[in-house]
Amino acid sequence: MIMAAGLAVLYSASHNFGSQFLVRQLLWIGLGTVFISLILFINYYRIAGFSYYLYGFNILLLIAVILFGSVRMGAKRWLSFGGVSFQPSEFAKITVILALARYLGDIDRSDFRPGHFFAAAMIAFFPVLLIMKQPDLGTSLIFFPILLVMLYWKGVDIRYILSLIFMALAAAPIGWHLLKDYQKSRLLVFINPNMEPLGAGYTIIQSKIAIGSGGLFGKGWLAGTQNQLNFLPERHTDFIFSVAGEEWGFMGSCILVLLYLMFIKKVFRIAESSSDGCAGLTAAGIMTMFLLHVVINIAMTMGLMPVVGLPIPFISYGGSWMVASMIAVGILLSIDSLNRA
Repeated sequence: MIMAAGLAVLYSASHNFGSQFLVRQLLWIGLGTVFISLILFINYYRIAGFSYYLYGFNILLLIAVILFGSVRMGAKRWLSFGGVSFQPSEFAKITVILALARYLGDIDRSDFRPGHFFAAAMIAFFPVLLIMKQPDLGTSLIFFPILLVMLYWKGVDIRYILSLIFMALAAAPIGWHLLKDYQKSRLLVFINPNMEPLGAGYTIIQSKIAIGSGGLFGKGWLAGTQNQLNFLPERHTDFIFSVAGEEWGFMGSCILVLLYLMFIKKVFRIAESSSDGCAGLTAAGIMTMFLLHVVINIAMTMGLMPVVGLPIPFISYGGSWMVASMIAVGILLSIDSLNRA
């Protein structure tokens, strides 16, 4: 249902530019469906057995992006092969979750040592260094909470988790100086969008106008003025929720959020009911990934969080994220089928 709603919103957001965005999205959904079928055929345990190899291969792809990647809008995030481009950073979320689940799942809770903690942190943060180089702040931020939740799910001593949070806070000033100027501008504009109303703050202002003007029941499909009159940038990708808010209103947006909550609840049940530690950790990591994308994206469109470029699952236009999301769903379905066996 979320995907069907997403196609309707995507058409509204992009039909002025022709049907190319909708057709491509349908192709990526088809490719994702093929991956889901393959995963169900292969079985989760076999995939988990190759998790370190998948992680290593993705690291090589991230290095290849730095060396040979194509530049778009000032960022080098894509690899191109035969006219087909993709973002390895989107798939890194999945491979990191699989590798972390495999590593943590093989350690008995009572045997967990500081060395294990630092090794787990390295698995999560090594890709972050490569992704920050692209640069891609939004994707980089996802890995930290995923690691925290997976450590908590494992039952690791809370002192390890608190120490990780403390180290992250202590490193924040250093991280600020490593940010690009446009990334700093996005963070500052979050505090006061009107400081650059025609620059970095423009998208936030237009997004808030779009959502607010939707009222209780919205302006109707294909009838959103901010959308149809091209006032809202990136409305088919990161700010597609703003289109839904304008055209479907508060009630329609609440229904969409409710669908996401039902999906997250189902993923939580899969993680909770898994008797295998590795499978449960994988489901918990995927749950965190999806939850973060939903919460951050919606908060971003409402001006409640800085613009960090995170798409909303199953709705935002984008091949790499759509296929990666469907691969994650395939893994969840495989774990669920094993739970029921």
